Amino acid sequence: MKIRIFIQIILLLLPGLAAAQLTDLRLPISLDADSTDYDGKKSMLRFKGLRLSQGNIGIEADEGLASKLDFEDSVWKFTGSVIIDVENGHIECDSADLQFLNHQLTLAVVEGSPATFELTRQGSDKPTYAEAGKLKYNLETGIIEFSEEATITENGNQISANFLAYDIKEQRVNAESSGSDDGRVRITYTPAEPEEETEDEDGSE
Repeated sequence: MKIRIFIQIILLLLPGLAAAQLTDLRLPISLDADSTDYDGKKSMLRFKGLRLSQGNIGIEADEGLASKLDFEDSVWKFTGSVIIDVENGHIECDSADLQFLNHQLTLAVVEGSPATFELTRQGSDKPTYAEAGKLKYNLETGIIEFSEEATITENGNQISANFLAYDIKEQRVNAESSGSDDGRVRITYTPAEPEEETEDEDGSE
């Protein structure tokens, strides 16, 4: 029972991140870069030293490629030291493909070796940490898929699997193994340390 509760608590933190993204993605988008050029053959815009922000969301990358600049219906690819910041959340990865529709982010595919995700919930100074080779976040369905040696850690507790899927709306997690010994679902539960008993002034407990 404790293991099941632990998994639910960790993944209940993610809806707050989704709500922040959906709210911020209705705000104006600001973009600046060290350099910009246009590839007419591929109809792609290329940015070096890219910094993009919208509300509480910030994205930095060594390079960015975009099919369009208006965010009405465009696909962006960020590569090289990619950093994505949201309210109370931080992602670092090697590359990220972001799909914008009607000026809102609808799909994010993040890859790294590994890609890392850190989230600190309000009222807590202990972050939830996740890493995986690939993270696919569908903001329309509210489903996040972690694959390729995925691990989620909080307060010394950890769940690892070749594939982890989390349904934000249903608050449900699905962990799958690859079938091999190395790809099995693994859960590590660390019991909380007992609170120290306080002594009265006369020395009695």
